[in-house]
Amino acid sequence: MAEIPPPNSINIHQPAEGIDTQQQQPGAGAIINTQQLENEPQAVSSTQQLEPQAIPWSTGLCDCFSDCFLCCKTCICPCVTFGQNAEIIDQGSSACAVDAVIYVVIHHFSCCFISFMYACYYRRKFRLQYGLKASPCPDFCAHSFCHYCALCQEHRELKNLGYLMTIGWNANVERRAQQGVTLMAPVVETGMHR
Repeated sequence: MAEIPPPNSINIHQPAEGIDTQQQQPGAGAIINTQQLENEPQAVSSTQQLEPQAIPWSTGLCDCFSDCFLCCKTCICPCVTFGQNAEIIDQGSSACAVDAVIYVVIHHFSCCFISFMYACYYRRKFRLQYGLKASPCPDFCAHSFCHYCALCQEHRELKNLGYLMTIGWNANVERRAQQGVTLMAPVVETGMHR
């Protein structure tokens, strides 16, 4: 009577007698343990492979009153909050004052929709730099329907990442160098995406 292999293994190919199985091509004459196959990660779809693992925001979109001063400042003068956010997001390549003036010009001398798009661009750039989720809604919706809340959320997130928002990018870099802490390199997407 022939031996029956254990139930957790499947004999794919029976090696011919007299042939050394170690010299055969991979997979030939191999016994695969089905328990190992069950424990291996499942294949992911191509869209899952392209998207980086996103982490949640540290505060919610509607948590504006967790920082009342920021909330009031953003309601009265959103250009300041936007300028501070944009300088850090651009890593010092633009100044807070310049970003604030551009925001004011776009917001007050054109339709508000364009300023929402401008702020949405920075929100998306920020999310991609630090691998944040597009939640609770896409960037465009966040700035179209809750513009001031979105600015506040971005500002709070940058503060929670360790930035002092009032001193700007260069001073933050110097402060971190004096403390012996390097700024966390942002997550950068690689490859082509649709």
